[in-house]
Amino acid sequence: MKNFDITIIGAGLSGPLMATYLSEKGLNVDLYESRVDMRKNLDQSGRSINLALSARGIKALKDIGLFDNIKKNLIPMKGRMIHSMDGEKSLQLYGKNQKEVIYSISRSFLNISLLNHVENKKNITMSFNHKLSDVDFEQKTIFFGKKKVNFNRIIGADGFNSMLRNCILKQTDLKFRSDQLGHGYKELTIPVSESGNYLMEPDSLHIWPRGKFMLIALPNTDKTFTCTLFAPLKGSNSFEKINTSKEILNFFKTEFPDTIALIPNLVKDFISNPVGKLSSIYCEKWNYKDLAIIMGDAAHAIVPFFGQGMNASFQDCTVINDLIDENGLDLGSAFKAFGTEHVPNGYAIADMALENYIEMRDSVNNSEYKKHRELELFLEDKFPERFIPRYSMVSFNEIPYSEVYRRGEIQSGIIKDFISGKISESIRDKEIINKLSPIRRNNNNKARK
Repeated sequence: MKNFDITIIGAGLSGPLMATYLSEKGLNVDLYESRVDMRKNLDQSGRSINLALSARGIKALKDIGLFDNIKKNLIPMKGRMIHSMDGEKSLQLYGKNQKEVIYSISRSFLNISLLNHVENKKNITMSFNHKLSDVDFEQKTIFFGKKKVNFNRIIGADGFNSMLRNCILKQTDLKFRSDQLGHGYKELTIPVSESGNYLMEPDSLHIWPRGKFMLIALPNTDKTFTCTLFAPLKGSNSFEKINTSKEILNFFKTEFPDTIALIPNLVKDFISNPVGKLSSIYCEKWNYKDLAIIMGDAAHAIVPFFGQGMNASFQDCTVINDLIDENGLDLGSAFKAFGTEHVPNGYAIADMALENYIEMRDSVNNSEYKKHRELELFLEDKFPERFIPRYSMVSFNEIPYSEVYRRGEIQSGIIKDFISGKISESIRDKEIINKLSPIRRNNNNKARK
């Protein structure tokens, strides 16, 4: 069998995108997926959390020429619509204006679009129902059960439970760890109204923050909303304690009373839909020699509270593509560089996603948070090239995540000191000038330092 230039394991979201980047360089790509072709048998497993698409993901989709084909299926969300216990709603904009939005998109629609896009590339082959079982790195042989395939270089885009990562771990220490959040999620659906319209505002991500848990809802193009309850796996107000019809109804009537009328199949869906678990994955390097790399969730799975899981994975593809160019199509050098240089960004977005969970489920209703946010926006107007709120740096720019984290910590410290009275307005402004160098925004910043 022909030795392909690059073999990719995993045809979820990032695998086909990476394959397209590579094919456009004239490289031959062999793409393997363990599951059936979802275009023929759409997965109904319940794992269908809507995705939030933002700047990093959009850039990658534009790079491969797919964005224009899918943009009609994107639903812009301009901010968080906060639902209080008494049913009152308040909108918190994501950016400084209503042009700075993120987009809700169907995971299955995007995956199918990527697969269709790949199918038109002559130098990409796709094989489904091929579950990786082992890799012989010395002989450059991949095993799919009894089937053997030769490879030249291999990329693992095979997700949280990556088999390629497991194979690499047999050969070397990646300092791999999986941190369990102790919280899970369950999906529910808000249907269309009797007149065929949305039952809530479709231009927002709806959040019911309740301290230790929360409910969110993202709009779909069919005028429904996909709701997700995030809660502890054990303890009070947990999935362990909420099981019977009575417990489910009592919980929602107490915590989310305004949703009872919105979710007619609440009890049925709650009982039948599975509980997903949430974890973060950390690896200190993402390569094995110059032969293999892992990317996306295989290298840095994160919790979904910053809407960056897919965007971070797509940005991996962009980074690998850039590194191959920078190294003159020397794949081995590009693999080694990716395996070390981009890792700090994976750690940074994982930490920010965890911090954003606390913000979403608790802080958004806090008066101190609102004061902090108002000052952020004021300082952004006053110092537009120096002071950019962390959310904006993450979602509306391509600034490296590690740099976002560093600048965000400085900015947060300055605001806290000013609000607490430790520093005056003049010192606050001097610190912004002295500690935050000017940065170009809303442009194609390199995704790594």
